[in-house]
Amino acid sequence: MREDRRGRTPRRLALTAAGVLVGTLGLTGCGTSAESAALPTSMTALVKQAKKEGEVDWVVPKPQEQMQPAIDLFEKKYPGIKVKYTNTKPGDEVSQLKVEQAAKKVSIDVGNAGGLSVTPSATLAADTDWSKYGIDDENIFAENFVYVWATPKVWAYNTDKVKPADVPKTWDDLLGSAWSDGRISAESRASFLAAWHLDPSMGDKKALAWAEKFAAQEPHYSPDLSQAEAPIESGQVSIGTSLANQVLAAKDKGAPVDIAPISPTSANESYVFVPKGAPHPAAGALLTSFLSSEEAQSALAKTYNSRIPVTTDCADPDGIPVLQAVCKANLKWFPTSTLRDYNSLSSLFTKAEKVLGTNVS
Repeated sequence: MREDRRGRTPRRLALTAAGVLVGTLGLTGCGTSAESAALPTSMTALVKQAKKEGEVDWVVPKPQEQMQPAIDLFEKKYPGIKVKYTNTKPGDEVSQLKVEQAAKKVSIDVGNAGGLSVTPSATLAADTDWSKYGIDDENIFAENFVYVWATPKVWAYNTDKVKPADVPKTWDDLLGSAWSDGRISAESRASFLAAWHLDPSMGDKKALAWAEKFAAQEPHYSPDLSQAEAPIESGQVSIGTSLANQVLAAKDKGAPVDIAPISPTSANESYVFVPKGAPHPAAGALLTSFLSSEEAQSALAKTYNSRIPVTTDCADPDGIPVLQAVCKANLKWFPTSTLRDYNSLSSLFTKAEKVLGTNVS
């Protein structure tokens, strides 16, 4: 797969390796019943239609304050178009869209896909030629998704509980008596193991062997990565899985946390898309295009939600705090390059949950 001059893999190519997969995993009865609306073929016409629609309903699994800088800029740039924002869990968004598309009564104009919600969202997204609306090919994934931010998975530690000399530097450093008996935490869904699958030198077999040793330490488990940061900040555990943006936001508020230099990890890309049957499709496409722009990216960077190169690249981290942080921690990260990758990751996570003893549902 070709890369651009900064080592980034063009996102649009992701469908080539997984075109058959989408059809194989296609949802019957729902996700395909709502037709995609015809969109204008020029940016000027798109803006005109979007202003007539007057509203765009955006669903994201993030607190609104993190997206507010971009929302404010969008509403200022396109007066008369109001952004209605909803913070919804990824699984809930997928379920909602399935039901609404089956009923042909969709309420979402811009959806979010990340992690385990990427594969099911592929059949829910409208066919959209994003190149007409100024989006670079390298930021288009699986044809209909637009790459807008990354939240690298990291190991974070409590700086009051762990001395600098004792901070783990490798995955194997996390094993052993120093972190046993609940002094370490992890996300129960095992998505933090993505890097093992994505790194060609590691692989699923080694990931499961590591997970078995990790489980023997009787770690504390959090339901998901969004809730994994709290026990680290409070000192309930000394170290645990988290997301780079959560660690940086916590540090801003004075929490005693930092990123451990444990590599490799995954970029953990997130995408936005316009669903089939969106009530305000032009406004949805306009907001998506705006979120991909340098203007919006600069605003999102301040709340640690902008894009980073999808593969390790620390050549130019200026102005991108998340990139600066992972580069400072000397992390190496890998992309999830195709829909096939996302599907195979879900298989790894299911197996890892059994090993960890967290497959309770």
